[in-house]
Amino acid sequence: MKELRLMKGNEALAEAAIRSGCDAYFGYPITPQSEVLEYLSKFANMRTGMVVLQAESEVASINMVYGAAGTGKRVMTSSSSPGISLMQEGISYIACAELPCLIVNVNRGGPGLGTIQPAQGDYFQAVKGGGHGDYRLIVLAPASVQEMSDFVPLAFDLAFKWRNPVMILSDGALGQMMEKVDLFEEQPRRTAVEPWATVGKPKDRERNIITSLFIEPQKMEEVNLKLQAKYREIEKTEVRYETVDCEDAEYLLTAYGLVARICHKAAQIGREQGIKIGVFRPKTLYPFPSAALNELSRRVKWILDVEMNAGQMVEDVRLAVEGNARVEFHGRMGGIVPTPEEILGKLKEKLSGGLS
Repeated sequence: MKELRLMKGNEALAEAAIRSGCDAYFGYPITPQSEVLEYLSKFANMRTGMVVLQAESEVASINMVYGAAGTGKRVMTSSSSPGISLMQEGISYIACAELPCLIVNVNRGGPGLGTIQPAQGDYFQAVKGGGHGDYRLIVLAPASVQEMSDFVPLAFDLAFKWRNPVMILSDGALGQMMEKVDLFEEQPRRTAVEPWATVGKPKDRERNIITSLFIEPQKMEEVNLKLQAKYREIEKTEVRYETVDCEDAEYLLTAYGLVARICHKAAQIGREQGIKIGVFRPKTLYPFPSAALNELSRRVKWILDVEMNAGQMVEDVRLAVEGNARVEFHGRMGGIVPTPEEILGKLKEKLSGGLS
C-alpha cells in the first residue's frame, strides 16, 4: 500500500528499488551514498528475495551488473563521483550490449577525491558519455526526496523500454536530506523472460549472444548506427522538464536538481520585488529539452544558468537557445550550495551592468 514517511533521499531511493521489484543490487560503499547499500542490505532480501551484494570494488560492481542485466532481470548499482569514474568501462560495455540497468550517482565535490559535500561536476560525465565510444545514457535529475523515490520505477521502465542503461544523477544534499515522501505501492518482481536474455537455450529458439565485441569494422559501424537511431527516438519521445512562472517571465533561470529548487525561491523573492523571473528545470538531462527551452528563450530578455560546477549544463543551454537570448552563468564549486539571495543578487548585478 501507499505510505507516507520521513526519509533520507538515499533511503527513499533504496526503498523505491525494493518496491519497484528490483532483482539485484551490486555496489560498494562510498560517502555520501552509502545509505543505499546499507538500507538494501538490511531490508531488501527478507522482504522480496532481492539479491544484495557488496562487491570488492566499483569495477567489480558494474561488471556484476553487466552479467545480471544480461539475464533480463532488474538490476542496479549506486556510487558517488570517483566510484562512478571507475565504472565507466563497464557502463560503455553495457550500453553497447543494449542491456537495461539502473546506475545511481550521488554526486560529490571534485575533481579527485574531493569532498563529500554536494556538487554537480559530473554532468559532462553522465550526459556526454563518460566512457569510451559513441554511447548515451538516459539521465534523470531528481530535485527532491520525493523524486529520488519516483524516478526509480521510471528509470527501470525506461531502461527496459529502450534496452539502455539509465542514470539517476543526484547529489550529496539530496542523498542526505530528510523530507516527507509518499511511497508508491510495492510492485511484484517480474517473472517474464525477455526474448533477448541469456537464460540458457530453449528448444524452440536459437541461443542468445550478448556482447560488445565486434572485430569487423563494418559490423561495428552497423552497431553504432543502430544505437544512434535509438538515441534519436529517445530524444523525440522521452524529454521531461518543469517550468515555473514562465508565462510572463522577462528573465529566466535554468538549473537542474537541487539548484533548481533554490532558483524557485530566488524567483519568488524576485517577483515580490517586481522582477518577472521564471525557472526552467530539465528533469531529463539526456535527452535534454532543447526544443522547449528554445521556444521559451524567444520570449525572455536573457537567461541566467545556475549550477554547482564551473559551467557544464550551460553549454547545452546555449546550444538549445541558438542565440535567441543572451545566456549568463553563475556557478559554485567545491561543495558550496548557492543561496536564493546569492542567485537573485547575481541576476540583479547583471541588470545593473546593462543587461535589461
